[in-house]
Amino acid sequence: MHALKVQVKNGRLVLDEPTDLPDGAEVEVVVIDDELTPEERAELHASLDRALDDSEAGRRMDANEYLKQYRARRENRSPR
Repeated sequence: MHALKVQVKNGRLVLDEPTDLPDGAEVEVVVIDDELTPEERAELHASLDRALDDSEAGRRMDANEYLKQYRARRENRSPR
């Protein structure tokens, strides 16, 4: 599966790039509405990049252990 970018023009979805999908193929469209600011999105991407770097360098953690530590950290964090 690969992502295609479309734009809305006059209430219609417009795909302005070639595709090798056959005629009649059904495509599911998901609206991305996460309400992140550009700065928050950049911070998220930077964090994901650091996580991938850690993983590639062998600095890994079991997902269940990570979630356990993450939840504990969130519970101890003071509200903003």
